[in-house]
Amino acid sequence: MTTANTVRTQAERADQTRGRILDAAIHEFSENGLAGARTDQIAEAAGVNKALLYYYFKGKDALYGAALAAVAQQVVGSGLAVMELDCSAGERLLHFALNHFDRIHSQRPFQSLMQQEMIRLHRGEENALTPIVETVFKPMMVRFREVYAEGKQTGELITVDEMQIMYAGLGANVFYFLSAPVVDMMTGRDPFEPTALEHRRRAAIEYLGQTIFTDRQHGAEAAGLVLERTPMPRNGTTFKRVMKTREVREDERTQ
Repeated sequence: MTTANTVRTQAERADQTRGRILDAAIHEFSENGLAGARTDQIAEAAGVNKALLYYYFKGKDALYGAALAAVAQQVVGSGLAVMELDCSAGERLLHFALNHFDRIHSQRPFQSLMQQEMIRLHRGEENALTPIVETVFKPMMVRFREVYAEGKQTGELITVDEMQIMYAGLGANVFYFLSAPVVDMMTGRDPFEPTALEHRRRAAIEYLGQTIFTDRQHGAEAAGLVLERTPMPRNGTTFKRVMKTREVREDERTQ
């Protein structure tokens, strides 16, 4: 006779197995892309056979979609969490921008998957990003607008196009990381060095403190508090490593 504890244990084991498969898939897809990833490598890394992998996920495309959705949910959950902090609306938006910088800096698998999906989206190809926009990214956009509206209403934040606030806060982060190889070539300074990353991280938040607040002094103080509360992650060199890994893999494929 099957007991409730047995059923619960089986369910827990199934969840753990599925989680291991997803973790392995996130790593494999972020390193090699959808086309280059191998399901046998994912199964081996997860400690399961391919039959069990296909029991949980119908195929490679389904596994890829599940992996992207899982990592996106984790990342967006982090972004939503900082906008619920017990502080002013302006400080929460600074936390949001800082959280975004730190995600790019330290959470390499998500950034790699997102770059792949954005390319497929721009090409008009079938992609896994479209289905999760409604359930994952749109809620973050809604919350961002609510927080900005609150800041305008209290007079803490300037009144401009709300998307400009987002582009100022997040777009600068994206450009910094994507343009880093070119900046290195032009200046001879590596933007991925720890001291350079720390400087850019601080400068980005201090700049927002001077531009989106109606009172610049208050904005400067808010930026200082946000930076003080949020230490920089120490594993950010992973972004540079993945760029070099991709270059090596591309070279291998063309030889």
